[in-house]
Amino acid sequence: MGTSLVRFSRDTVKDVRQVARGWRWGRRPQVPRSAEPYVLPKETTVFPTRWARTPAAIAVRDMIQKGPLNAILGFELSQHVSGLDSLLKLNGPAIIVANHSSHLDTPLLLLSLPDAIRRKTAFAAAADYFFDTWWRAAGSAIVFNTFPIERRGGKMSSTPGDLLADGWNVVVFPEGTRSPDGWMQRFRMGAAYLAVEHGVPVVPVGIKGSFAAMPRGRGWPVPGRPAVAIRYGDPLHPLEGETPREFAPRISAAVSALLDEESTTWYESRRRAAIGASPVQTGPSGARWRRVWESTRPIRPAESKRRAWK
Repeated sequence: MGTSLVRFSRDTVKDVRQVARGWRWGRRPQVPRSAEPYVLPKETTVFPTRWARTPAAIAVRDMIQKGPLNAILGFELSQHVSGLDSLLKLNGPAIIVANHSSHLDTPLLLLSLPDAIRRKTAFAAAADYFFDTWWRAAGSAIVFNTFPIERRGGKMSSTPGDLLADGWNVVVFPEGTRSPDGWMQRFRMGAAYLAVEHGVPVVPVGIKGSFAAMPRGRGWPVPGRPAVAIRYGDPLHPLEGETPREFAPRISAAVSALLDEESTTWYESRRRAAIGASPVQTGPSGARWRRVWESTRPIRPAESKRRAWK
């Protein structure tokens, strides 16, 4: 009797599960997916960010950046900024290009800029990450003056060109996403295209140490105030008749030379750059743990670096 009751209960549960798997539950269509007519995907709405560049928003952003954001970075990191004299060679808007390996890159780059340039600088941010929810989009827009760009194809946004025409500087991370191991990835041609199309210079920036300070997977910098260096280079101007495909390698080489300079000295890096022998910043070949281990070596503090001239 007991055995029969257990068997009956087991068979009943099996029957209910089988019916549940085949039941539509008000959602499953009766037509197979392969037989459904093709429907064009809906165009995603672009989160508006023009409000983040109004005088009121600029004033709020200035208080946030110079107040809590600057205090947090100063407390958690040991920062060294060099090459800011290169920005004196600008006489209009520019595209600022840097390598990208950490979420720290945006605030580090932003707060290293002189105040007058910082207040007129906007950041291109991935639409699928920073603008996927309204609260993340609004927060990044007000704090960092970001605007969305599609990094997975699609038509190019007109926002960068409009900002450059209005006198704003635009920061672009040509790698498209953070490096998974701290080493430079292939530069895409978006920044080069904008520079050639709008006739503006590109300011290369090398950021070293940010991956070790806060790699992927962390939401806060590692303890111990790790050293991070931000080095600016001289503006690069597109040559007459130069195409974006020809200009992009020059931008990538300039960023690589700045990272080389940060690891050695100005004189040594300039000599290598002059003969085209700057070390490639894509890292050593090998297993990922080896690449991560190499990229997380502590950078030397500024005061301990060898000087180019005695």
